Formats: sequence, C-alpha cells, structure tokens
Amino acid sequence: MKAVILAAGEGVRMRPLTLTIPKPLVTVNGTSLLHHLIEKFPSRVNEIILVVGYLGNKIKEAIGSEYLGRKITYITQPEKLGTFHAVKLCEPYLNKNESFCLFYADDLIDKKTVDDLLTHDLAIAVYKVEDPRKFGVAITDEHMYIKDIEEKPEHPKSNLALMNGVVLNKNIFLYPPTQHENGEFYLSLAIHNMAKEHAIKAIMGNFWFPVATPEDIKRAEKILHNKKD
Repeated sequence: MKAVILAAGEGVRMRPLTLTIPKPLVTVNGTSLLHHLIEKFPSRVNEIILVVGYLGNKIKEAIGSEYLGRKITYITQPEKLGTFHAVKLCEPYLNKNESFCLFYADDLIDKKTVDDLLTHDLAIAVYKVEDPRKFGVAITDEHMYIKDIEEKPEHPKSNLALMNGVVLNKNIFLYPPTQHENGEFYLSLAIHNMAKEHAIKAIMGNFWFPVATPEDIKRAEKILHNKKD
C-alpha cells in the first residue's frame, strides 16, 4: 500500500522555527514530526509519496530515498493551491485498483488510529472536539458513514473534526472541488463530493494533537511523555 504525505506547507504559525527548517522536520521530544508519523505505519505500507514545497530540499536531505525501510518518492507542489491539488500531483504514481492512505506531516496521531483506518478501503479519521469551527467537520449517518463534510463552518452540524488520516482510491479524482475564494482546492470538499456516491467510513480517532505553534511543541512533549502508544 502506498502512503501519500502532504509536507509542502510553510508553517507560518510555527515561525520563527520554520524560517530555517520545514515544519515536518520540527522536533518533538527530539524526533521530527515526520518520523513520528512514519513510524506509526504498519508494514503493509511499503512506499511513501512525499509532497514537498517550502524548503523541500531539506526534507529530501533528511529523509533520503528510503526511510524506515520504505521507498520514498518526492513530488514538488510549486504553488499553494491546496490539499486536493497536492494529491492530484500524485495521481500518476498511484495504482488504479488499489486504495492509498494519506496523512498530513504535522499532526501527531497514534498507531491504533492508523491501524483502524487502514482496515477499510475508503475511510476518514475523525475526532470529537469542543469547537469544530476551525476544522473540516464530518456529518455521519447512524452507521458512521460520511453524509456530509463542511469546511470550517460557522454553525457546525457535528463535533467530529476531520483529523489526520484518510484512505482513498483514484476515484477521488472524479470529484474535483470548486476553488475556494482563497485560491485553494480542498481535499475535504472532494471527499464530500465522493461520499455522495461511495460509502466512506468515519473512523473515530484514538489520539490526535495538531502541532501548529511553537507553544504546541511543549504541550505535545508533555502529553507524549505521559502517553503509551
């Protein structure tokens, strides 16, 4: 199984740390965010497609052509056109009749969530939050299949935030999202479109900690210190 990791962002909120290093290489407990993610992958994930952009050469130098026993392929996203655009760049490298998993390089998650997610052909990880307004939000049916997805809604219809992790196949490219007013194309909106015709399971995440600011690093280190994965 191939894994796509989106690692092209500038990490503006993480400055000044990200003025000289890309956010995926920022360390928590002495280990990069990227390593924290890849080490959670089961053995069936045997190849990784890394989408890089900002300071991408530093990621290539740190990760190389093989990492933790997995082949690494690099794709460069030259413009900030959003998450769907980033995944679209990977289309030629994805197998037609095979699911692939996709993760963001800068969120901490646990192995159980990854394992649970990868037992499905089409699935997305969700997490209960107190204030869903700053996230993509999933609305599900009684069997936990996606009915609707809203991007940063002012009046959320649920408290299930889209966390880090999704399993898709190449059918996702049949459901391109419209361009947001900020110029980006959001993967969450493509998944929203796809869910109208395909059953996409919502998997309840076990642990999720988005690392957005330098202050988050200290909080994350304290949480991981007290947590057994």
